[in-house]
Amino acid sequence: MVRAIVTDIEGTTSSLSFVKDVLFPYSTRHMVQFVRAQGHQPEVRRLLDEARKVAGGAPDDDTLVGTLLRWIETDQKLAPLKGLQGLIWEQGYREGAFQGHVYEDAARRLREWHAQGLRLFVYSSGSEHAQRLIFRHTPYGDLTPLFSGYFDTRVGGKREASSYAAIVRELGQPAGDVLFLSDVREELDAARASGLRTWCLLRGEGPPVDPGSHPVARTFDEVRP
Repeated sequence: MVRAIVTDIEGTTSSLSFVKDVLFPYSTRHMVQFVRAQGHQPEVRRLLDEARKVAGGAPDDDTLVGTLLRWIETDQKLAPLKGLQGLIWEQGYREGAFQGHVYEDAARRLREWHAQGLRLFVYSSGSEHAQRLIFRHTPYGDLTPLFSGYFDTRVGGKREASSYAAIVRELGQPAGDVLFLSDVREELDAARASGLRTWCLLRGEGPPVDPGSHPVARTFDEVRP
C-alpha cells in the first residue's frame, strides 16, 4: 500500500516551458544585479563561496557571475547555482513577474491525496527554497501545506539509486510504500532500483520519452497510487 508520494516538478507537476522559458531567463537577466546588490548578505555570500569552490576558485565575483551564467545556459544541476536562482526567483514572485506553474490536474490530485492521508514530498534538482516558491505562488493558491517535506540534489543526484534510498530513510517508511512520479526514465529506474514504486508522466512536452516498463500516465488523474 502506498503511504507516501514523492514527486518531481519539471515535466511532472509543472510545465517544462515554465522552467526553461520563464525561470531560467529571469535568473539570467537578474544575476549580475542581484550579486552586486545582495552579495554582502550572509546567505548569498555562502552560496557564492560554494560556487567559487566548484568553479575552481574564481578570483572575483564578476568572474564568478560569468561562470554562473554559463552554468544556467548549460543547465548544470549544481547546488550553489540552484540556491542563488531560488533567491532571485523569490524576488520575481514577490514582484508579481510570474506565478508558479502547476497543472490543474496535479493541484487537484495533490489535494485529494493529502485529504486521503497520503504524505506528499517533492524531489527536484531545484533548491528546496525554489520548490516551495513554485507551490506557494500558484493560480490555485498556496499548495505548500500539502507537502510534508522537500528534497533537492543535496540528497544526491536524481539518477542515482542511493538518493532514493536516502529519501526513504528520511521518510522512515518501507521503500515499497513510497511512490515516485517523474517524466525521466533514468530517475524512475534509479527509484525502482531502491525499491520504490513508480509512475512515468508523459505530458507530451519536450522530446519523446521511453518509459521502459514503468506505468504511464498523461495526467495525475491517471496515476493509481
